Amino acid sequence: MATYAYKRILLKLSGEALMGDDAYGINRATITRIVGEIKEIVDLGVQVAVVIGGGNIFRGVAPAAEGMDRATADYMGMLATVMNAMALQDAMKNIGLNARVQSALNVEVVEPYIRAKALRYLEEDVVVIFGAGTGNPFFTTDTAAALRGMEMNADVVLKATKVDGIYTDDPKKNPGATRYETVSFDEAIAKDLKVMDATALTLCRDQGMPIVVFSIFKQGALKQVVMGENEGTRVVV
Repeated sequence: MATYAYKRILLKLSGEALMGDDAYGINRATITRIVGEIKEIVDLGVQVAVVIGGGNIFRGVAPAAEGMDRATADYMGMLATVMNAMALQDAMKNIGLNARVQSALNVEVVEPYIRAKALRYLEEDVVVIFGAGTGNPFFTTDTAAALRGMEMNADVVLKATKVDGIYTDDPKKNPGATRYETVSFDEAIAKDLKVMDATALTLCRDQGMPIVVFSIFKQGALKQVVMGENEGTRVVV
């Protein structure tokens, strides 16, 4: 029987991860593949919480938001994450995964965020999808992921990206760039390695919450990370 390195994870998914090759919106084949990979680790016995971004939806209205009040634009972005969370829940339902959406904003069509209830869901092997970030403007969904990871007593925050880890330089521009297997929080912050925003990184560092950065576009990478294999980059104290 396969063993895992982490019993409970917080998976941070960007909204852009759901677009596939589309300009914006949700690509059905892409979201189906992603939830299929999540099901693989749930079937191993791993408890999964997800924080989802909203860039794939907000990108479509971003030109209209130019010059808009920052707080108003941020609230629009939060509502976009709730839409993505509902889409994830529906895709999970279609493959037999039990999932619940909790929102930091009061939105009638989903549950409000209640920590005790979310913890109970996880203990019952229900995937919990958190929408609306922290519920506050001026905070990113990276910060929401760090916060929810700690509130859920997760073992690790997994940051799903377009690249298979953190590199010494942009691998697209510099063929000589190498991937870090492990990097410290202080080095990631000092070198501005673009792991997460500074608030999220500092929060994880101060609470001793490890982060693993990996590619959600690499088939099987999520399972490899959860099983403790050399996939992606670990950010540790």
